[in-house]
Amino acid sequence: MRQSLWILSLLALVMASSCIPNKDLVYLQDKDKASDSLQFAQEVQKPYRVQINDILQIRVKALDQDEMQIYNPLEDAVNNGAVNEQRLYFEGFNVDLHGNIRVPVLGYINVLGYTVAEIEKIIEERLLKDQFKEAANLFVTVKLAGLRFTALGEVGNPGQQVIYKDRVNILEAVAQSGEVNFVGNRKEVMIIRQYPQGQEIHRVDLTDLALMESPYYFIQPNDMIYVKPLPQKSLGTGTTGFQTIINVAAVISVAISTYLLISNL
Repeated sequence: MRQSLWILSLLALVMASSCIPNKDLVYLQDKDKASDSLQFAQEVQKPYRVQINDILQIRVKALDQDEMQIYNPLEDAVNNGAVNEQRLYFEGFNVDLHGNIRVPVLGYINVLGYTVAEIEKIIEERLLKDQFKEAANLFVTVKLAGLRFTALGEVGNPGQQVIYKDRVNILEAVAQSGEVNFVGNRKEVMIIRQYPQGQEIHRVDLTDLALMESPYYFIQPNDMIYVKPLPQKSLGTGTTGFQTIINVAAVISVAISTYLLISNL
């Protein structure tokens, strides 16, 4: 009888410690119980400032478009829908270690720490000053050549990802990476972000609605997103109560069989 109680107690303890609660799996929960469940979270985003290793796509339009070809190496590919990662890498404007891009005729232009809108203005002013006149009706557009980030850890599709949007939030990035695995820790996701002075690590809780008010809700180019495993993964007892019962029952069965075999020798 005591052995049965001991086994049942052990089974209950293992189940309690190994099962993953539903609250650890649900995104964007309203954890402030005093607030209205229909509250709206305010998204916070500051304009992105260009960093080293970013790739920019620059397009210049004017009345005489033939003169603009030298500034638009990707123009034909864009019109034909043929832009790919390799072309963007080789023919886009890469920000070097000094924060410069090299533009035909204009030479090196420092863009480190500027927004794309500010870079558009800088290039337009340089072109009007050095090459064209106001009558040329220049129109300059600058975009990031895809938002690149790397997802690591407990995600379905780890590795580098590219999303062709101006802004991407952390939930979209996770979805692009194949969703967080069942044993991934959604409450402490690490974002390793690049700054001019170096890299910093930030932590976000994907299960908290307050995430939408976080300055790290929107990811930035070259971010690394790391999802750590829950303790249940290292325990190896199963992710649900049913799986745990099966695993523990199998262990107990093997132990009893081994005991009986030894006893009969």
